[in-house]
Amino acid sequence: MEPLFRSLKTEWVPTTWYTSRDEAEKDIDYYFMTYFNWQRPHRWNDGLSPGKAENFYLKPCPETVDRYNV
Repeated sequence: MEPLFRSLKTEWVPTTWYTSRDEAEKDIDYYFMTYFNWQRPHRWNDGLSPGKAENFYLKPCPETVDRYNV
């Protein structure tokens, strides 16, 4: 968790901070849900973002899909 919050503070949060709580919540939510999970490359995932790596490496097996109607 510490590297995650370090990245948030050094890469994303403005040095002047936010003018309101709503602004901070929207911006930080965007960082985690859009930028960090789907756009920001991670060296542990061979340069893929976490969301893209999960879709690439963790394909469901057909038996599980058929059994649970996923």
